[in-house]
Amino acid sequence: MHHFSYQNGELCAEDVPVAEIAAQVGTPFYLYSAATLRRHFAAFDGAFAGQPHLTCFAVKSCSNLAILNLFAKMGGGADIVSGGELFRALKAGVPPQRIVYSGVGKTEEEMRFALESGILLFNVESEQELEKLRDAARALGKTAPVSLRVNPDVDPKTHAYISTGLAKNKFGIPIERAEAVYLAARDMDEIEIRGVSCHIGSQLTDVSPFVESLGKLKALIGRLRAQGIGISHLDLGGGLGIRYNQEEPPPPAAYAEAVLAEMAGLECTLILEPGRVIVGNAAILVTKVLFAKEGPVKKFLVVDAGMNDLARPSLYGAFHAVLPVRQHPETMKADVVGPICETGDFLARDQEVPAARPGELLAVMSAGAYGFSMSSNYNSRPRVAEVLVRGGGHRLIRARETFDDLIRGEAIPDNF
Repeated sequence: MHHFSYQNGELCAEDVPVAEIAAQVGTPFYLYSAATLRRHFAAFDGAFAGQPHLTCFAVKSCSNLAILNLFAKMGGGADIVSGGELFRALKAGVPPQRIVYSGVGKTEEEMRFALESGILLFNVESEQELEKLRDAARALGKTAPVSLRVNPDVDPKTHAYISTGLAKNKFGIPIERAEAVYLAARDMDEIEIRGVSCHIGSQLTDVSPFVESLGKLKALIGRLRAQGIGISHLDLGGGLGIRYNQEEPPPPAAYAEAVLAEMAGLECTLILEPGRVIVGNAAILVTKVLFAKEGPVKKFLVVDAGMNDLARPSLYGAFHAVLPVRQHPETMKADVVGPICETGDFLARDQEVPAARPGELLAVMSAGAYGFSMSSNYNSRPRVAEVLVRGGGHRLIRARETFDDLIRGEAIPDNF
């Protein structure tokens, strides 16, 4: 459920007309609903209320400080994959003991930053990373708390680009190799083994891959405990999907029921890393129609948002519903395209969309996950503003970039 609805023919975010915000901040911009964010976090986190657990929001999906702070105030942590995300999480008020560091390519500098910050866990993805982390901890006189990220070779039945749990994917340590790596880690004085980690992919619409993975992890934990290796934490990652079009993902309660049934008797603190399922339907991208263009084969709506603002359609062929900000009596099949100099620049393709005219506003729905966080300055376009609505009010939570922002840090060398 989300809090975007039509009131007297006007699309509103909670109680605020979207057109009213657009008139103040300009287009394009991302618009988030605080009520939706809180509702989704509470529904997900509350589904695991009977189990010791920590919900670490996946910062990569939506990294604005205001949104991270909102979840931190609700007791959430952060799943990070870079030093920059660690910096963001700390600045947003996420306690370091609620931060888990995932990611396949951590640098030595990032490891030191995380060790000095006192994070809860490193999810280690390779034997070489384990050795680098040991060396970094030794240099700082610290002990690194770790889980090993295990690749269970389970098909998540999702888009190939967001599948992470197959043997052919770059992520994690093959499950048949994991026990040997744990035994090696046990002999490292600077490494403290705390858990087992696994993440198999994103936008999953079926609980069975999660259950299959968990079954393999349970067997591994049993073998490790038999070897005297204590496992106190189990990180199941994230990946639960949302509805963009006709998908039928399970609700968090059904997901939790399946996971907790499979976990019975395991006696671990469960770490969960939801991203999309919390923020995906909590935001829209608001854009203005520049031109309505009809070619010999198809119709186009040219808008002021492009693939640099929302990459998912171009990158994944992803579907996002496109709705009018003011209800429109007519629709048409068309491509909604942006100003980027690429044929792959589209927000919708061969889709039933409003028959809008130049100057009218459109809402690209379900844009909260991997929307702004994947945006870029391609074609030297300033990144857009972000706005948060709460009830009848709204706040700018990220100012639109300026042309000066585009060249910050650049220099023309003298006499070079």
